[in-house]
Amino acid sequence: MPSTEPIVEKRTEIVFPTDVNHYGTLFGGKAVAMMDVVASIAAMRAAHKPVVTASIDRIDFKQPIRQGNLVETIARVVAIGRTSITVEVELWRVLAESGERVLSTVGKFVMVAIDRDGKPTPVNPT
Repeated sequence: MPSTEPIVEKRTEIVFPTDVNHYGTLFGGKAVAMMDVVASIAAMRAAHKPVVTASIDRIDFKQPIRQGNLVETIARVVAIGRTSITVEVELWRVLAESGERVLSTVGKFVMVAIDRDGKPTPVNPT
């Protein structure tokens, strides 16, 4: 029987000096890469197959994340199509000293399940 639990993936990292720009804030590309990894894991868990990123619908940078901050990335599967999985991803800035969390970046990723030849293949929902 398929699971009715939503698929949520979560990962926490720290922002190192090599991750920031000359303003001391997280590079946008690094933020997107962090989000893409967690979106991929959530989609693979939903598809039970390898996935690739088909599109990134939108990324909104709301608040900066600074060197030394923790970053919590949360991905939620919100739709499963024939071969695609849509994943909403949030990137949270977390202050280690206080635990304060601030939503910093949000985005929507569309992943596609692929077969051994790299061709789209139907998803097997959980």
